[in-house]
Amino acid sequence: MKTSDVRIWGVRPKRRQGKDAYELRWSVGGRPFSRTRRTQGLANKLRSQLAMAQEAGELFDDETGFPPSMEEKPPALTWYAFALEYLRMKWPHAAPNYRDDISEGLTAVTKALMPKRPGRPADIAMQRALRDWAFVLPGPGERDVPPEARVAIDWVAENSPPLSDLAQPAVMRGVLDALKLKLDGKAAAGETVKRKRKILVNALNYATERGEFEDNPVHAVPWETPARIVPVDPRVVANPKQASNLIDAVSYIGGYDRARGRRLVGMFAGMYYAGMRPAETVGVAIQDCHLPKEGWGVANLHRTRPTAGKKWTKTGEVHDDRGLKNRDPRVVRPTPLPPGLVAIWQDSIDTFGTADDGRLFFNERGGLVGSSTYSRVWAEAREFGLPPELVASPLADRPYDLRHSALSTWLNAGVDPTEVAERAGNTVEVLLARYAKCLHGRHAVANKRIEDLLLEYE
Repeated sequence: MKTSDVRIWGVRPKRRQGKDAYELRWSVGGRPFSRTRRTQGLANKLRSQLAMAQEAGELFDDETGFPPSMEEKPPALTWYAFALEYLRMKWPHAAPNYRDDISEGLTAVTKALMPKRPGRPADIAMQRALRDWAFVLPGPGERDVPPEARVAIDWVAENSPPLSDLAQPAVMRGVLDALKLKLDGKAAAGETVKRKRKILVNALNYATERGEFEDNPVHAVPWETPARIVPVDPRVVANPKQASNLIDAVSYIGGYDRARGRRLVGMFAGMYYAGMRPAETVGVAIQDCHLPKEGWGVANLHRTRPTAGKKWTKTGEVHDDRGLKNRDPRVVRPTPLPPGLVAIWQDSIDTFGTADDGRLFFNERGGLVGSSTYSRVWAEAREFGLPPELVASPLADRPYDLRHSALSTWLNAGVDPTEVAERAGNTVEVLLARYAKCLHGRHAVANKRIEDLLLEYE
């Protein structure tokens, strides 16, 4: 109810949370109200505003104690507060690697929105605080946070602009442009930019559902979509002889007793001879395989164990436990195993046995083989298995390049793309766009054929 029955009293000192403060008291229609300010000047300013509204003839609300011109509005929802809410909504249902993507995307957007003003943390400090402590559950209010990270998080919380600012095209354009850059200012890879933008779009779809926007403001700014499928660099593709030499070189890594390399020979062989993804070879188990003494075998792949990180998985383990990539968890992919690979796997089983759950490849303690472990072994094997000029090249630089080499080999051998795609667990579209690359040195064969053809007409 509105009323002109207003009485304003003076300002008086008051202790609040152990600090000096000043309280202003007044009444509206006989109902008392008070507000406390940090300084006497601020309290007197509020008293003057109330008195001016009273002199202007404004009717005060006896529920809030204020005239219409001074109605206290709830603080605007900031981007940072919204991002934390979005994270809590998505986290329980997200796979570990997607949780990582969400944290990465929210961090990039938050950094781009933070104002350039005194006290702003350095980009690297803000990056670490947001990635490691703010945009991960449990959140910064539910666990101990290192002092340097707490300073950065508190600054972001206090200085974050309103979520509504993203409705301004200029602000949105600035954010999208920032997503194209890495921390060092260099251009980010197209896949990385697309992944971050996807998180932003999804977050603002949620904001739109909440009624914060009429339409998703991302779509108001023109966007040049990066190439959806990035072709494999043909320089990384090894020919069969090079791949064989590299896999043999793995067995020489580490001491004989620890067998750091010998334990993983079959794992790398599975990537090349069966075109398996590294996370698939980590999870392959004896009970899912048929390994005959002669001829081709088969591995019924249905489980992957990608390295995700303890802070992203529901179990707190380093590895996720999930189905095949981009497939329903119930899908099984029968993968043919050539006789040579069957022999390598059988030799590994005869030498090292299997893990408690039947996995073919495991570390000395029987645990899962981490990506950092097999990547280090592979880097050392390249030093043994390649001539110096190729060690310095991109050839088979990463374990995943063995899969690239396998699929390229099959295609160059004339295997039907549909069959290759089925064995590899890809679509034909992705296969032809990414993996139809020449083998290392294959161009020399093509050059010879062209040269022979031209000579026929001389």
